[in-house]
Amino acid sequence: MSTPLLASAHLMTLAAQFDEPQVIEGGPQGTRRILYMMGGTVAGAKLNGAILPRGADWVTTRADGAFQLDIRLTVRTDDDALIYVNSSGLFDVRPELRERIRKGEIVSSSEYYFRTTLSFETGAARYSWLNKTLAVGVGTRTPNGMSTEVFALT
Repeated sequence: MSTPLLASAHLMTLAAQFDEPQVIEGGPQGTRRILYMMGGTVAGAKLNGAILPRGADWVTTRADGAFQLDIRLTVRTDDDALIYVNSSGLFDVRPELRERIRKGEIVSSSEYYFRTTLSFETGAARYSWLNKTLAVGVGTRTPNGMSTEVFALT
């Protein structure tokens, strides 16, 4: 039996709540929405903790209507280590579904495309394995934030 070219294992669930967006319209790259994080949680078999306030998602609306994601945040683990998370991705959702989410309705992530790639940086020896881990995320947009299932590529 051959080894799959790409395998993954569940690493964690990231869940964050956003402040009201700052919207910059009419720029040369398109409309930008800056979504600052007010906080959140991280839960996984190998690490648990909190998403610290002041991380953000810098979202650019592309000409084709999809959203380019640039997400940066800091995690403080339950045992007090700091981990920087850098993520980029794509969110593609029909306008009527986006409006339902904004109105507070829970819309299944199977109805839109929300995918990210994640990398990590830490000086904490017990989490140094993260410095050599690439991950992918499958996100769900919530009315006031997001939740992402993160899978380490093995």
